[in-house]
Amino acid sequence: MLKKIVLFLFLLVFGFGLSQTKIQDTTSRKATILPNQNGNTFIFDSEKPVLNQIAGAPKAFYSYFWELGDGNFSTKEKPKHTYKEPGEYEVRLWATNNYDTGKTPTTRPSKVKTNETASISDNEIQLLKDNIELRKNREPLPDEDFVIVLSYKNEKEYVTNGTIYFYYNEKEFKNDNFELLEIRNYNNENIIALGKDLVYTNDYDDNISSYASTENIIYNSYKFQDTTERKNLPLSIEEAKQTFKNGKKITFKNLNPNEQRNIFFSLKTTPEMIKDTSAILKVRSIYVPDDNYENHKIKDMEMEIVTSHDPNKMSTSGLFINYRLVRFKRIKFKTRFQNDGEGPARTIRLETDIPDMFDKSTLQIESMYPECPICPKNEEVRYSCLDTLIKQKQILFTFKNIYLPGTQQKNVTEKDSTKGFVKYSLKFGEDFHKVGTKSRTKIIFDKNEPIITNYSRTRFNPGISIGVKAGYNYFPKLNNSRSYFTGFTISPFKSYRFYWQSEFYANKHDFESENTKTISAEPEIVGPFDTATGTVIDAAFVGRENSVEKSRKIIETVPISLRYNINNYIGVGFGPQITTIIASESTRNSTIRYYEITQDPTSPNSLVSGNEYKELAENSSQTTNEKTQVQTQFFIDTTFGFARIGPSVGIRYYKNFKNDFDSWQFYAIWKF
Repeated sequence: MLKKIVLFLFLLVFGFGLSQTKIQDTTSRKATILPNQNGNTFIFDSEKPVLNQIAGAPKAFYSYFWELGDGNFSTKEKPKHTYKEPGEYEVRLWATNNYDTGKTPTTRPSKVKTNETASISDNEIQLLKDNIELRKNREPLPDEDFVIVLSYKNEKEYVTNGTIYFYYNEKEFKNDNFELLEIRNYNNENIIALGKDLVYTNDYDDNISSYASTENIIYNSYKFQDTTERKNLPLSIEEAKQTFKNGKKITFKNLNPNEQRNIFFSLKTTPEMIKDTSAILKVRSIYVPDDNYENHKIKDMEMEIVTSHDPNKMSTSGLFINYRLVRFKRIKFKTRFQNDGEGPARTIRLETDIPDMFDKSTLQIESMYPECPICPKNEEVRYSCLDTLIKQKQILFTFKNIYLPGTQQKNVTEKDSTKGFVKYSLKFGEDFHKVGTKSRTKIIFDKNEPIITNYSRTRFNPGISIGVKAGYNYFPKLNNSRSYFTGFTISPFKSYRFYWQSEFYANKHDFESENTKTISAEPEIVGPFDTATGTVIDAAFVGRENSVEKSRKIIETVPISLRYNINNYIGVGFGPQITTIIASESTRNSTIRYYEITQDPTSPNSLVSGNEYKELAENSSQTTNEKTQVQTQFFIDTTFGFARIGPSVGIRYYKNFKNDFDSWQFYAIWKF
């Protein structure tokens, strides 16, 4: 019995020790550089931790990035490199474990030394496709370091001095993406920090190339433009300033024709970026190959916190949406994809454009395939899950640690097994406009090039808005004009920018079309009339008054006008208006007045009119009905208030084709 107890305790302790060792291996894994020297030529090898295969995934493997200490690098497993000059060189290795569940191993730099000079070598040459390139040794992971290699080349036929700007940490993200650990340069480049404000200083090197003329030297303060590339350098600097928080300015000298150089940036992804898993991050370089010119090239490089090949279609339930009821509705979207590759996809990222009108915080995952749980926030996991990252203009859906077979993969006969989808829904935001949208998805399988879906469009039903309108018309050229109207309008419900509007209202218009008063220049023979005093007169000055008053009942119609909402509170419009006079009365009033004949006090030989014989005044009136008339006029107007829906007031100017009928309209309107 005692022996069994001792054996049990021994196995327990031994197993506990093994478990402790295993945990230690997963938290701290190291790779060691093993150099093999032959003169000033080295063959580098490494000793690495055993890979922990992800079940169901392709065979795990290591990828390599060697920085060889003299400005060169290699991605081979066992690179061979010859150092041209004697000296001590610090060699660095980044070994990245693929399809492995363990942590990425770390490596301490190793110093190698040679005392010989090499005349020739067969070193690996990293050929550049462009005169400036950015590359990374691996995708950035939170709280882990990686390397960006900035390679530049002189494509001129002469020696150049130039400048490179390097930007990182996008303003789009609240937290810094990266911490810059170290910059390693091997050609005496001068590197200064641009700082948080990314200030641009126009401090070009004044040394003019051997191709510059005497005239150019005299006017060397002007940056002569080359005939290619982008030319407005201050504008490019300003654009970068608006995009990035941090940057470096690198100046170089004596770059020979066709010579290429490398600068190495060691960066560490900040721990805060774990909450932005699957984010697409960007760095930028601006390359000015010759400081005598402003022509330059901009190179962006995207990096993905999570890497991820083939879509088919994006669709939506929002083909026609009732705008009045939209706040109570969820709009559903579905992105379908199929892996047409020769192997399985382990990470699939869907970069879906989200129109501004949608409230991204209302995102709801309806269903998905492959089926898996939602990834927890602020936690890195090894199991299969669907992660979502909301950016300013996009939502990123990322299937992590999955296994989706490819249609060209061996032994895959069921094509449906190579298909997947994400179905999700969104609500509209608090303040959005009635405008159709279009969006599409960029689907990325592992590290393959993205495939872009068709556009998925949402459209709103026009809807109808009835408005009540009332106001007053002012005719500046008509006497005693009084014109009031009431009516209604018809327009699409809560249109965004341009829209049509029809109007119909009734109007009563009274005005005086004629008013004349005259007195005869000489006395006229009248009567004889008996005055109230018993006096009989047969001559008097005669005054005649004539006025015409018109009263019209009018139906006014705007068959269609074009309107534009400048914003929520100001709108403008113009269009034709048809005025139909359905009833019109014209009343002519005539009055004859008689005045005494008196002597002009200023001229004894002249006679003038004196007091009126009021009792002799003669009045007459005649009313006639006029024919129905139709008039056409055009207007422009402005509204102030709630331009799209609700109450507003407006002022409108009419141009009529008949004289004296140009008018101003002041009105109030309420749209429902």
